Amino acid sequence: MLMTKQRIAVGALLVLVFLHLKPVTGSYPRAQKVTWKSTNFKTILTWEPLPTDYSYTVEYSMVSRDKQRNSNCIRISTTTCDLTGSLTDLNACYVADVLSEPPLGAASDLVEFPYTRSSRFCPFNDTDIGRPSFKLEVSNDKKKTTMYVTDPFTALFKEGHQLNIRDIFTENLHYKVTYNRNKSSGKKVIISKNSIIELTDLDEGESYCFNVQAYIPSRGVNKQLGELSQTQCSDGDDEKSVFKVYSVSVIASAIVLILLLIIITVVIIVCCRRKKSTLKTEKEGVPLQSI
Repeated sequence: MLMTKQRIAVGALLVLVFLHLKPVTGSYPRAQKVTWKSTNFKTILTWEPLPTDYSYTVEYSMVSRDKQRNSNCIRISTTTCDLTGSLTDLNACYVADVLSEPPLGAASDLVEFPYTRSSRFCPFNDTDIGRPSFKLEVSNDKKKTTMYVTDPFTALFKEGHQLNIRDIFTENLHYKVTYNRNKSSGKKVIISKNSIIELTDLDEGESYCFNVQAYIPSRGVNKQLGELSQTQCSDGDDEKSVFKVYSVSVIASAIVLILLLIIITVVIIVCCRRKKSTLKTEKEGVPLQSI
């Protein structure tokens, strides 16, 4: 009797195991809108929709090379995969497949799973460059303004050191500076290969506003410019000397005009007083008529 009960228990356990491992039949929805999103070499593969009774696995490879898998992107229930550390050759081009597979722990009778392939992604040429920051310094004589641009950091590290965009792009990295006199619509542009940029064509004592962005001329036109920085304006003179606002000839003309007006006014006043005095004298010299 005891042996029979043990056999029944073992049989029930086997049934449960069989039901748990029962292969999932049928296909799964393919991933949609598979897109690379990359800024400063932080590279994320995204897609839609969120899975319900299935999961996703990402396979990636250099173009025409063997496929590989990122351990964090196997049988996942999300729609993103961080491939930043997997795309080690920045000058290569990559493609990725998003496979629709059974949920984690489930089996399937499918030999090949449906997948959607991404477009080609080349980190060196395709990652977006974020906005740089910079500081302004105006010389004591106010004849030169210097911009100190901070090269944006990337998501990449080498020997424990976080790399910035100049570490990667080297001589390919330029900066485009756009500036204008404060409250003026006219803009000027200069291109610099350096992170320290000197401007000497500015009007002395005037306030100017500046923007800067990374510029990589070796790239395609739509990927040459990085994100525009925040605007910064230099300080101008709070009180401008009259000699800086107006020329010497204008000031001299104004002085002559003022003096001329004063002289004319004085002459008119003197003439009026003399005329009044003459009339009074003539009136006093007329004899009284007898009645």
